[in-house]
Amino acid sequence: MGGYGSGRPRRNQLAEDCRKLDVNRLNREGCLKPGWSGNWLWHRDCEQVAGISLSAEQSRLIVSFHITEKTGDYYDVEQSIPIIRTPCNYGGNRPFFGCPGVVNGTPCRRRVAKLFKGGRYFLCRHCYSIAYASQSEAVEDRMLRRADKRRMAMGGQRGTAYGIAPKPKGMWQRTYDLQCDEIEWCEDQANRAFLGRYRHSLSREELEMYFGP
Repeated sequence: MGGYGSGRPRRNQLAEDCRKLDVNRLNREGCLKPGWSGNWLWHRDCEQVAGISLSAEQSRLIVSFHITEKTGDYYDVEQSIPIIRTPCNYGGNRPFFGCPGVVNGTPCRRRVAKLFKGGRYFLCRHCYSIAYASQSEAVEDRMLRRADKRRMAMGGQRGTAYGIAPKPKGMWQRTYDLQCDEIEWCEDQANRAFLGRYRHSLSREELEMYFGP
């Protein structure tokens, strides 16, 4: 079975900026049942920005859409995406996409949950060299984002300027203590990473104060 070349993907693409097909979401919506066909739409600010047609078979998903050139001309594209179903431990099965991409003449065939439209076709992020925004974050930003996620989950506010929220009703004290420990650890790691980046501008006394003798 042939695959699809990645074409000329745009440089420095982020997964968050690409339209994608999520096999788990499609499965929940019933779009992978053999014989199902319909449209899949993307919206932004409650307005439709793009749409494709889907048709499900037992072992593949047929994706149809059209591409508009800068000249205003457009052409139709039909793509066949393999569906791989793996048995679960407690019965049933879990679907994956088999990436249909071909890069430098080598078929990809990775088993993935998401395909991204980083070029002409829907392929895995490896074929398009797509990264998630978090992968390009500085260590301190990643640690603070992780701490803020815990803060918000407990009903608090983002940022070290605010104290950690009181224990939510129904949460075990041990769980609350662990969450607080993780928030404090993440924020400490963020501080250390930030200071480490600029340690060349710190005095010897400041280095010992922050990092120890």
